[in-house]
This record gives sequence, structure tokens and C-alpha cells, in this order.
Amino acid sequence: MAYSVSLLSWAAVEYQREISSVNQLGYLRGAIRWGTDFILRAHTSPTTLYTQVGDGNADHQCWERPEDMDTPRTLSRITSDSPGSEAAAESAAALASASIVFKKVDSIYSSRLLNHSKSLFEFADKHRGSYQASCPFYCSYSGYQDELLWAAAWLYKASEDNKYLDYVLSNQGWSQVVSEFSWDNKFAGAQMLLAKEFFGGNKQLSQFKIHVESFVCALMPGSRSVRIETTPGGLLYIRDSSNLQYVTSATMLLFLYSKTLNTAHINGLQCGSAHFSASQISAFAKSQVDYILGKNPMKMSYMAGFGSKFPLQIHHRGASIPSIGAHPAKVSCNDGYSSYYHSSNPNPNVHVGAIVGGPDSNDQFKDLRTDYSHAEPTTYMNAAFVGSVAPLLAQSEQEYLHFFQTNRQNY
Repeated sequence: MAYSVSLLSWAAVEYQREISSVNQLGYLRGAIRWGTDFILRAHTSPTTLYTQVGDGNADHQCWERPEDMDTPRTLSRITSDSPGSEAAAESAAALASASIVFKKVDSIYSSRLLNHSKSLFEFADKHRGSYQASCPFYCSYSGYQDELLWAAAWLYKASEDNKYLDYVLSNQGWSQVVSEFSWDNKFAGAQMLLAKEFFGGNKQLSQFKIHVESFVCALMPGSRSVRIETTPGGLLYIRDSSNLQYVTSATMLLFLYSKTLNTAHINGLQCGSAHFSASQISAFAKSQVDYILGKNPMKMSYMAGFGSKFPLQIHHRGASIPSIGAHPAKVSCNDGYSSYYHSSNPNPNVHVGAIVGGPDSNDQFKDLRTDYSHAEPTTYMNAAFVGSVAPLLAQSEQEYLHFFQTNRQNY
């Protein structure tokens, strides 16, 4: 959830004008604030953060509507004695990035977010310990160094306090070339943030620039670098489980890198013997968005409710069970599984806008509710997609102006 808030905030910071142009900024701020309010309430002392509500194992034994949930609401938390630096640092990043979003519209709330962010970062850094040791679900596999760099980068951007820049520089040895940007691995995100600072004049941050450029090179078709594969239909393919989470986040970074090149008046990126201009990088990023929305071999949109053909059996309890209005009687755990989870019928409720895990490595998609690796939606896929679609609003505006200017004699 914290990672989703960070991504939404990043989109709001980078593309405020574009999102405002379609009257969506208020909704975006509302979504961010829902998440930050939750994190603020969960941060009950400088060294206490509640990280999960509910028993994941018990919840997974049930297939029932949120309104019918009767599984234990067990609380999990991290403390100085039972730390989880990844969760604390990611929450710090979420609050720091959100503090920028609200700085000009609610300065008191923005200051509160920033103060809690600083406290959470100190907790994560001074009481280092992996969430892997105490987590129930969404454990860390990449360690906490990526989250600490990510949080410090956002705190520097939000506070302009050089101590966070010094922290990043002192620990730049942690940075490494990666092949994904995800809820577990934030290195590429931190590198992108700091590369922007490099292009803005801080040449001490060159290592982060080099590392994020290696990531971009690995994504680009035709690059001579070690390549991340694509499906025959052209979709980036990192791994089989919820692959679109990696596609949406990579696409968001590609657009951000292209924008950074344009702002710095850099003519492109050299990847071995191949050279890619900023426009080529954004064009490839756009191809990923187009694929997700239906320009693919299946001719299927992977966003529920969008287009003429989209997944009808997404792996989602609320979507797959009739609403309380349509079916007032309680649906128990077992009834949910027997009557709805294994049903071959389309979901009774369309979860409009939800992006699912996506096709397999051969561009095939079975649309089976039981196939959670491909049919399950997640908040972090959608959050990254906001930052992937927002830059296209400006592109669409430019294309419209160009079309109008070249065809104005017809009007």
C-alpha cells in the first residue's frame, strides 16, 4: 500500500498539469490521502508502525465479500525490538512524496506528513532489520537498502535538507543494476529520482544515473545491452506471476527518463552501439500502454471495463460475488468458493479500471478466476499505470494541436 501511495504521489508531482487538464487531480489527491491517512494512523510512536490488519492465511481460506468478512483482524507491527526497515522506509517514502503533493494545497497536512516521514526514516535506519524476519505477507526478498535509498531520495526532494543527500552519497555503494522496479525492489526508482538531480547539476550522483541508464537500456528493444525479453506481441516480460506489475512500473520509469532527457536537453541514451532518442524511449513506453489497453495478439484490454473485450473473471472477491443489494444473504467462506470462485460464469460486478496480471510469455490469456497469477488485479499495478498514462495526456494534446494547425483550413 505504501509503495502504491509513493507511485501515485510521484505521478501527481511530475504530471500535475496533465492530470489537471482532464480534471482528475482532485481524485488523485483523494486516493493518495486515503493511503497517507492510514499510514499516519498506523505510525503510533516513533518506533512503532502497524504493518498489516488481518491474518493473510485465514483470509486466503475464505472467498467472501468485504461486507461479510468475519476472519480475524489480527494486527501486525514492527518495533525497535522487531524491526522491518523495508516497511518503515517505504512508508517514509510514501509520506515524503505525498507531502510534496499537498504542500501548496494543505500546508499543515503536508508538514505533518513530512514530520512523520522523517521519524519513520530514522526508525528504519537506526533499527535496521529486515521485514523478512517478521512479515506475514509481502515479505522482502531484496533487503532494505533499496528502500532506505528510495526514502532518503524522497526526503531530500521534499525537505531540501542536505543531510538526506549526504546519506545517499555515503551509501551509494548499495545501489546496483536491476531488472525490475517493484514493491519489493526500489533501486530503479531511487536511481531515477537521483539521476534527475544529476542532470539538474549535482554531478556527485553519477553512479545512480549510470545504474538507471543500464535499466533503461535493458528495457529497450534493439539494445546491445543484456535485454529484458518481450513476448512475440511486444510486451515486456520479466516473470510469469503478475507480469504487468513490472510492465507498468518500467513504463512509468521510461516516461520519466525520457522527460528528464528532454528537460536537460540531452539528445538521447547510448546503449552499447545502439542509440535511443528521448522520443524513441517514450514511443516504446507508449507501446506498452497500448498493449495493455488492447493493441495485442488477443485484442484484449487487460483493464476491466475498458474496451470491447476485457477479462470477465478477474480474481477479486468483491467483483466475483453478487452485491449485498442483489444478494442480501450472507455468503460464507466455503459458499463463496463453491458457488462463485469456481464458477465458469463472468463476474456479476465489473471492477472498472482494475488491471490484471496479464498474458503469459506467448501473449495468451485464459481469463480464469482461479488463475491468480494472470487474473488478479493489484493496487500497485494501477498506481504505476497512472504514471504511465499521465505523460500521454500531454502527448495527445500536442498531437491534437499539430493536427489542428495542419488542418485548420478545413475548419
